[in-house]
Amino acid sequence: MSHSKRNTSLAFFTAYERSLLKSTWGSQATRLSRDSFLPFASCRLCLQIARDPVACASHGDIFCRECAVSNLLAQRKEIKRLEKEEERRRKEEEESERERGDEERGRAVEDFERVMMGMEGGRKKNGNAGGPQVETAQNEGRGTKRKFELDEEEMLKNAKEERVKARKALDEEKSSKPTLPSFWVPSLTPSSNPTSASLKPPKLHPLCPASSTTTTHPLSLKTLIPITFSTSGSPTSNSSTASNTPLLICPACKKGLSNGLKAMLTIPCGHVICKPCVGKFMTPAKEPLSDPHAPKNNNSEQEAAAVQCYVCDTALTDKGGGKKSGKEGKEERDRLKPGLVEIGSEGTGFAGGGKNMAQREGVAFQC
Repeated sequence: MSHSKRNTSLAFFTAYERSLLKSTWGSQATRLSRDSFLPFASCRLCLQIARDPVACASHGDIFCRECAVSNLLAQRKEIKRLEKEEERRRKEEEESERERGDEERGRAVEDFERVMMGMEGGRKKNGNAGGPQVETAQNEGRGTKRKFELDEEEMLKNAKEERVKARKALDEEKSSKPTLPSFWVPSLTPSSNPTSASLKPPKLHPLCPASSTTTTHPLSLKTLIPITFSTSGSPTSNSSTASNTPLLICPACKKGLSNGLKAMLTIPCGHVICKPCVGKFMTPAKEPLSDPHAPKNNNSEQEAAAVQCYVCDTALTDKGGGKKSGKEGKEERDRLKPGLVEIGSEGTGFAGGGKNMAQREGVAFQC
């Protein structure tokens, strides 16, 4: 009689078996505590307080400048390796296609020579091939000389049929040869590489390492914004790892910046202001005050509606010129556009303080 833990004759799962299935199968989720989140202004690569911090212009993810540059260089090196691999695979496919075409042409020439030597019977012409010429010959009167017309389309069609026939014959010969069922033999090892030449390689560019697998965004040196934090004299007392780091504050309200207080980054000057202060001091008025005695000018209205940085009065409104084509249009698209972006930060451990759930997707066990 077998042991109880090795007994598999039951029609249902025991509590022990269900506990094993929960740990290895299906989707799992857990709630994270405050200790599982990085503090504000931490690098998303080295997981330490960012030194010489820079941020992604599109999503506001913070990195150390050294970490960001090293990651970009590593990604570009990997992209070059993938491009070389794709070029080598494309050359191998072209070479194999060329060799197969040579085999098909050689087989077609060999079949033609056999037919001409009388070793094999020629193929029968279908009735549609010579139909139009016979009708024209019958319609023409007697005594007129029939002209020989060379139909290029018909020749190309016949050549294509011959190549298809030769390819089919070669495939039949290869399939008829006895093959060993030993997949571990080097000559019979299957390959997982795609062999279709019609597949175009994806456009490769460096991605932001802080982006998720579902929503990715590109990253480049041009889109890295240097961050200028406002600090206070007193060091932070919340984190034991950064006891000597000065407290990061908002330059407007002097409140400390943390994961619980959303912060906005100004582009291109790089100042960090909390979101409530941005709504109070950096929102243009719907009806700007104007001098009734001053002459009307459209430029003054645009200047009143423009958004400026609270610290350095840098214009944060993109004037945006007209559409340009060619090199100027490409430079316009690659240009760093001014504006405001929310700095990416992790949660606080509470339900309303950001992401506090970690999930792992898996396949459910089916018996």
